[in-house]
Amino acid sequence: MGRAGLTVLPMSISLRLPAHAAFASAFLLSAACSSPDSAASDSAQATESGALNIAVTPDSGEVHLTNIRQITNGGENAEAYFSQDGQWLTFQSTRDGRTCDQQYTMRVDGTELTKVSAGGKTTCGWFLPGGNKLFFSSTQAADSACPPRPDPSKGYVWGIDKYDFYTVDRDGKNLTRLTNYDTYTAEGILSPDGTRIVFTSLKDGDLDIYTMNVDGTDVKRLTTTPGYDGGPWWSPDGTKIVYRAWHYDNEEDLKAYQDLLKEGMIRPNKMELFVMNADGSDQRQITKLGGANFGPSWTPDGQRIIFSSNHKNPRSRNFDLYIVGLDGNNLEQITTHGEFDGFPMFSPDGTKLIWASNRNNAKEGETNLFIAEWKN
Repeated sequence: MGRAGLTVLPMSISLRLPAHAAFASAFLLSAACSSPDSAASDSAQATESGALNIAVTPDSGEVHLTNIRQITNGGENAEAYFSQDGQWLTFQSTRDGRTCDQQYTMRVDGTELTKVSAGGKTTCGWFLPGGNKLFFSSTQAADSACPPRPDPSKGYVWGIDKYDFYTVDRDGKNLTRLTNYDTYTAEGILSPDGTRIVFTSLKDGDLDIYTMNVDGTDVKRLTTTPGYDGGPWWSPDGTKIVYRAWHYDNEEDLKAYQDLLKEGMIRPNKMELFVMNADGSDQRQITKLGGANFGPSWTPDGQRIIFSSNHKNPRSRNFDLYIVGLDGNNLEQITTHGEFDGFPMFSPDGTKLIWASNRNNAKEGETNLFIAEWKN
């Protein structure tokens, strides 16, 4: 999230942010919302449909991606993450003309599409062990309507909306509130052993990373450096966490960040990748690329990080996927499409990659989900 996202930038901060990036119209989380959906459409509901299976040719240089399939078509769709058995996905979407993201589940072939959220704006869903339940973040307790868009006089900013965590059955039943912080609390990822959630929250006055048990107890704060920390993701063995962050080297910039945060906003134009141990120790910076680097997750061997970046042209909307070693070396570009590619995740067996992209759009600005077979 964010993990909670971007807006076009489209992920709440979740740039997972997120969750959002002047990034442009690619990130999804902070997509501006103005009016609520009707009460009927805001209730959890299931929709059956045939599989969407559009074959897409890789762009030049995308040598690791084969048999690319587009599995959504229309609106903004992002932060799609696999269940542990690799058979299901959860993602956020503005499909069907919605004014802000709602949470969905579906099979990886696009069938059994189900809306599992019930109002507000959502971000950063993740399946619990067994795949029959999931958690996600929603603003529905603060307001059943979509949150207002940030003040345009502030320039390009993300709104830090009042998310809290909820759990729900995969069919949309038994929606239950998990946290009660009434402030930005999102970008949750489940540990590989299924016992703890790592997440980002503003609950102590700054955007920091925490872990907690899956029932919301035993909350531990991992980051304390003033500035933005977010988008955490466990390594496959559960011993490390990768995240995105920006820490200020002068008091003037830090004060500007803190003042904007008090107004419920953040300006996400700079982010680098960091890694730390699962207990918060040994925090160190991985990238020094410039621009916005976000949405990190791990390669299946746990030795490298896959992420999205616009470092080649930081003022552009062109984000591509890259892989880098934990020492910051051996940077490799994975996608070459001319607009947005982000929110990557490998399937549990390591054979597939899912991500969100502006490629192959029916309408300008749409962001859809794509799955490719991974070729080493």
